[in-house]
Amino acid sequence: MTNIAVTTWSLEQTAPTDLLPAAAPEGEVRIVRSEVPSPEFSRFLYTAVGGDIHWTDRLGWTYAQWQEYLERPGVETWVAYEKGTPAGYVELQAQDDGVVEIVYFGLLPAFRGRGIGGHLLSYGTARAWDLADRWPGLATTKRVWLHTCSKDGRYAMDNYLRRGFTLFDTRVEEEAEVAAPGPWPGAYPA
Repeated sequence: MTNIAVTTWSLEQTAPTDLLPAAAPEGEVRIVRSEVPSPEFSRFLYTAVGGDIHWTDRLGWTYAQWQEYLERPGVETWVAYEKGTPAGYVELQAQDDGVVEIVYFGLLPAFRGRGIGGHLLSYGTARAWDLADRWPGLATTKRVWLHTCSKDGRYAMDNYLRRGFTLFDTRVEEEAEVAAPGPWPGAYPA
């Protein structure tokens, strides 16, 4: 098996005023919270968005693991829809001491490059900043952070920087190269 060098960048915002929102895209794009914990739907989003960019860490999760994770206080999934079709999602997770991580964020391949990503990231980041308002008992959000890596989409880092995130850590590690689990051959984009 071949190893590849993977660079991981960690970025943060330390105040709600750090957020630089993107304009809403043209057309019928709505962002809705997925309020019912659904392992099937969450796994669909995870594989549909991450299949071509090597998201593999949750592929082995059982139904029970998905359910347990999704039912945790402070875990939220926000889904972007274009004309009723899921276009992408952002997953938030409250951590200790007022920290919220944007655990996953991305678009299905057919929806990339159309202005939806900046809008969805803006919306998800704003929801991270007011997460404690929706979950009594959580600390007020003091920091929102995320990580991206060299395997992610080519526009990911630029989108994070344009939304006001700043870099606070960079790591390079060797990983075993694995085949992307999807989309299937011939799927959009070629």
